Amino acid sequence: MDEYRIKANAKINLALDVVGKLPNGYHEVKMIMQSIGLCDELTLEKTTGGISVTTDSQDLSCGEDNLVCKAARLMFDAYGISGGVRIHLQKNIPIAAGMAGGSADAAAVMKGLSRLFDLEAPLSRLMELGVSVGADVPYCILGGTALAEGIGEKLTPLTPVPDFYLLIAKPDISVSTKYVYEHLDLAGITKHPDVRGMATAIESGSLQGVLDRMGNVLETVTAGAYPVIGSVKRRMRELGAVNSLMSGSGPTVFGIFLSEQAAEFACQQLKSEEPAMQVFLTTPT
Repeated sequence: MDEYRIKANAKINLALDVVGKLPNGYHEVKMIMQSIGLCDELTLEKTTGGISVTTDSQDLSCGEDNLVCKAARLMFDAYGISGGVRIHLQKNIPIAAGMAGGSADAAAVMKGLSRLFDLEAPLSRLMELGVSVGADVPYCILGGTALAEGIGEKLTPLTPVPDFYLLIAKPDISVSTKYVYEHLDLAGITKHPDVRGMATAIESGSLQGVLDRMGNVLETVTAGAYPVIGSVKRRMRELGAVNSLMSGSGPTVFGIFLSEQAAEFACQQLKSEEPAMQVFLTTPT
């Protein structure tokens, strides 16, 4: 095999809680992660030597700071891969959006290199390696529905969530994850999402149990700094979403719809309204 193509799925957080701060400065989290149909596409091609990355996005660097490069370098070093690879990234997931787009790309590169070079690397090994690239990379390697703990690397796979439609909207702002965590007042958080209860609801197939427990403590920082996030959440509910939440550290907001028709109507409405947003209609995967 000389070429391999792979998709990198975005994620949302159905619930996100921060339960403490570790001695190393990282925050300890408890989350329900869900991969969705919105995805980037990567093409990996064998070359005679070196690692090169290209992308259709003008907003991304193709240098060593790109997580795609870091993941590829990690795999070459860990498995002693001879030869080289050319990677092209078609970017569809919004950048700096709270949907782990960079981590998803890194995860896809690791899985793709395993296939391209016949490494037969177990997912468990790739997940162990991936955490050094980013805390969300192990989850993105796993995919699906999962409870994430620790810094996000301790994963418990869950049964798939009940079917629903997802409307994704990213306001035209950028949010620094570092800024959000630095300004998070752990002692001042009065309401924490029932993450364990949501996991139980998912295992029992109760969508209502999921909807009732949605929450994201990072909204206390991001939505406070950017009121547009609260406005988008309210607008989604006005347009028929049964619940709406910010994903990750933001600024992306998602709404859950029970019917495709209602979701499509809301999608068209949001696309036509101000302020300008990137809007996508998708489903859990």
